Amino acid sequence: MQRQIDKKVIQMPWQDRPEGNSDVLWRYSENPIIQRNAIPTSNSIFNSAVVPFEEGYAGVFRCDNKAVQMNIFAGSSPNGMDWEINPDTIAFKEGNTSMLESAYKYDPRVTFIEDRYWITWCNGYHGPTIGIGYTFDFKEFFQCENAFLPFNRNGVLFPEKIDGKYAMLSRPSDNGHTPFGDIYISYSPDMKYWGEHRCVMKTTPFEESAWQCTKIGAGTVPFLVDEGWLMFYHGVINTCNGFRYSMGAAILDREQPDVVKYRTQPYLLSPQTTYECVGDVPNVVFPCASLQSIEADKITIYYGAADTVVGVAFGHISEIVAYIKANSL
Repeated sequence: MQRQIDKKVIQMPWQDRPEGNSDVLWRYSENPIIQRNAIPTSNSIFNSAVVPFEEGYAGVFRCDNKAVQMNIFAGSSPNGMDWEINPDTIAFKEGNTSMLESAYKYDPRVTFIEDRYWITWCNGYHGPTIGIGYTFDFKEFFQCENAFLPFNRNGVLFPEKIDGKYAMLSRPSDNGHTPFGDIYISYSPDMKYWGEHRCVMKTTPFEESAWQCTKIGAGTVPFLVDEGWLMFYHGVINTCNGFRYSMGAAILDREQPDVVKYRTQPYLLSPQTTYECVGDVPNVVFPCASLQSIEADKITIYYGAADTVVGVAFGHISEIVAYIKANSL
């Protein structure tokens, strides 16, 4: 099954770098690929995750409705760009727990591990924590125990076990618009009980890299390159106009992913276009998913823009790795 998924990624959505553009990442010329009103009840659709599935792609999408209730929805696409989102929220059945309480769900990630697709999201249980569930077919979904106590956000699973254990990145937080936050890693033998918590990355001093000086959070599912685990993350600065979210990247050690080998000092993508700067929450680029092919040296990154719509950016993996190493803190 894993071999089949890798074959699909090679045929992933792609657009060549525009002539005259020298940036390490470039935006899709037809962004945003998902508008805020893609389903009848939605106020906004953003911060969503996609994976190759069967003859195309599947995804889990954050859709806030017109009462601004936050929930997650399943969707499908033949090409990774044109999406049909189920207008009904995902109805979870019991997985490894009967405790399915959830005041809200948002900012999902999806990871294929072994025989199923695991979903993580920010789950409302007396405040934000990390919800976990899984599916085999994107039609039937099962909810598991929350990974942590409140308060936590940005739970991102590694796509394979490390030293025989599941591994997840997260960002301990508070119950509001957290003005702090570092990235941690935790391990589990069974996707139910989590421990061995270790700090991975902290915010940077303002004078060294101000775009990531207030808080950081894991973004896309990490994947292996020769140097280690490559992951994209968001960094935040608190400006006189409020928080501004940008995208950076880091390479973590393959065997000990709490060790950061390289980390970008400059951002890779920041809010600059109208759809990134204007929306329900202005000035946000928030990476949540990527499709990549090592063989083709290509990556397609999905990100939330201004907490309103979904955008896509492209890059060559070898160039990104070289850029991270040459511009590392």
